[in-house]
Amino acid sequence: MSTGAGIDYSAWDHVYISDDEDVTSPHVDTQSLFRMRHRARLERMVAFQQRGEELENNISECKRLLEAGQGRLKELEDGKKEGDEEREAELKKVQAEVNKLKKDEKSFQKMIEEYRREEKKQPWDVDSISKDGFSKSVLNIKPVTKEETEKEKVEKHKTFVQKYAKEIKHFGMLRRWDDSQKCLSDGPHLVCEETANCLVVICIDFQIEEKPALMEQVAHQAIVMQFILDLARTLKVDARGCFREFFSKIKAADKPYLDAFDQELGLLKDRIRRCARARVENTVKELEEEERQMRLGPGGLDPLEVYQSLPKEVQKGFDEKNIQLLQEAMGKLGVEEGKYHLRRCIASGLWVPQSGDSDDEEDGEEEDEEDDS
Repeated sequence: MSTGAGIDYSAWDHVYISDDEDVTSPHVDTQSLFRMRHRARLERMVAFQQRGEELENNISECKRLLEAGQGRLKELEDGKKEGDEEREAELKKVQAEVNKLKKDEKSFQKMIEEYRREEKKQPWDVDSISKDGFSKSVLNIKPVTKEETEKEKVEKHKTFVQKYAKEIKHFGMLRRWDDSQKCLSDGPHLVCEETANCLVVICIDFQIEEKPALMEQVAHQAIVMQFILDLARTLKVDARGCFREFFSKIKAADKPYLDAFDQELGLLKDRIRRCARARVENTVKELEEEERQMRLGPGGLDPLEVYQSLPKEVQKGFDEKNIQLLQEAMGKLGVEEGKYHLRRCIASGLWVPQSGDSDDEEDGEEEDEEDDS
């Protein structure tokens, strides 16, 4: 059946009428009859499908055996020798099997064609008129994102850098826009905050090593990554899906956009230089503190600090390593001042008292205490 507009409706000529549209006798349970008819139709459909699956399996097995037989036949023909009766007999046997398999294949092929013609003639019903193209359920619920702790962020950054350190350094050394875009296309996992942070750390290391040209090159790539991440936040999309848009934009950018890029690059370079200086200063302070700790005397005082606090004449005695000059310089000081400097020299290790010196000092302290009382 077709209309004058050219639309063919013949596919609907064999639609199976639903079971519940039949007029039934008032003496029969209608619902039970409908269920029985539906179950019988489903059983027929399953049997028909099984028949088709068996035919497909049979022809697949036949093709497999035929391919193996043809391979064996070719081997026998290639190794054929005159007067070899045993090989001749086996060759004839394999040839007969191959011929039989070819006939079986043709027979199965005809049966499958007949099955498919019969399948097309099957009437449509409520169970076969349509099938699900796909089935998917989507819940419009915002996922609960757990905020990472500072320790987790540090561990995540450390793991990422260890895994992709070589790729990050390669990206940091690129100069052309096209090369940078290709690098990120080959490795989109690099488009993330961890890469930007790692590039900044590399810049600081180069600045400390007094390699300003390399620092400026990597800083340029760090700003490229930061601009890509900022663009993704503005568009509210995954950064891995918008880095191509950034490169298209930067290559055709007007002067204000390029000026903004250069300004951010300049600010980053300044921050890197400040961080590098601060790191060097901290390192120097740590080394000085380690040296100071190693210099500390038995009483916990730094001999260098104690020496610098001594009067000039006492310093001269230490410089010349002249004990008589030290004693004369100490004698010129007042009693309290002399004891103060002597205690500090002993505590710092500048002066190593003899047993008699320490006893005299203790006796002097006892006499002072008696006078006070």
